[in-house]
Amino acid sequence: MKTNKYLLMLGLCKRAGALTVGVPLTVKAIQEKKAITVFYSVDASANAEKKITDKCTFYGVPCHRTEYTSEQLGRAVGKAGAVCALCITDKSFSDELTNLNLNEKR
Repeated sequence: MKTNKYLLMLGLCKRAGALTVGVPLTVKAIQEKKAITVFYSVDASANAEKKITDKCTFYGVPCHRTEYTSEQLGRAVGKAGAVCALCITDKSFSDELTNLNLNEKR
């Protein structure tokens, strides 16, 4: 099985305490201006995607769609269920994850 740098970095970010998981907590972090970058899963519901992208647009937070499902994101951050949205609260983690996300889409 191929190890993915993006998913490994998400796990490290979670252990460092620089990650907010889930749509409600991500929206709250965006409103409190703690969010540096937001990522959401490829299979996020239309409602969740709209809520996240609208908040990010209003508050000027970069928002990226990943190529991973919510189950894959959940496993990467140690959650048993699905995780549709993730919020990065540390600048260096945000830069690295953004680069990895953009490189994987190519």
